[in-house]
Formats: sequence, C-alpha cells, structure tokens
Amino acid sequence: MARIMIADDAEFMRLVLRKMLEKGGHEVVGEADNGRDAVYLYTMLHPDLVTLDITMPFLSGLDAAQRIKENHPDARILMVSAMGTRESVERANSIGVKGFIVKPFQEEQVLTAIDKALEG
Repeated sequence: MARIMIADDAEFMRLVLRKMLEKGGHEVVGEADNGRDAVYLYTMLHPDLVTLDITMPFLSGLDAAQRIKENHPDARILMVSAMGTRESVERANSIGVKGFIVKPFQEEQVLTAIDKALEG
C-alpha cells in the first residue's frame, strides 16, 4: 500500500491514525508534532501522502501544506481537523490539498479518504 506521514500535535491522535492506517495495510514512515517538522520530514521522507492537522505549533497545517506544495507540487495532502471552517477549506483547496478528514472520525472514513487522495 502507501507510505504515509502523519503530522498532528496530539500524540494520541497520531497513535489513533497510525493504528488505522497500519490496519488498512499502509506504512507510516514518519510522524511530526508541529508544522515546521512536518515540512522538514516531508522533504526527507517523500511519502506517498501526508496527513496534516490544521492547528499545530510553529506552523499551521495549512501553512505547512503550502510550503510542501511549493517545493513538491505533486505532494498528496489530507487535512485533519475538528474545525473545518469555510475559510480553511477554501484555502486548502487553493493550495491543492486532496481532502479533509473531520475529527472525530471513523476508520472507514479515514481509509476511504486516503484511497481517494492516492487515486487522484
């Protein structure tokens, strides 16, 4: 399956996502707890897909997504957030994000969003 990187400032959320992704046959190749580290790790690991929480320290998920896409236009990014405001969705779309996973989420939702992002 896919090599996936997770970026979320909540350790518990990274653990939940990791378990769901691994159960779905994916390999989690890296984790970041802030946006700055997510950009750095993406450059080092070149995963097939990255999940970014919107609210993270040092650099928001949206800012991290923008920096990743500037340097890696083919990057596949899914935003993960409890607050999918209209403005954040519009900004994410303008950046080229492949979709949103809204917290709280179910395993099936996550795996479906991952598959859809990897297809397109």
